[in-house]
Amino acid sequence: MSVRVVLVDDQAVVRAGFRALLELTDDLVVVGEAADGRRAVELARAARPDVVLMDVRMPV
Repeated sequence: MSVRVVLVDDQAVVRAGFRALLELTDDLVVVGEAADGRRAVELARAARPDVVLMDVRMPV
């Protein structure tokens, strides 16, 4: 069973970097990405991830 991950960061290049690293392993799957806090909450409710990897310093 894979661990479902949502990536949240206001910088697209950071999200892309984390996605590239996470895709190297078979037991982690990125189920969504968000660029702000509001979208992150919406996405977490919809995608029901096991983990949210989130930048704590970013716009709402």
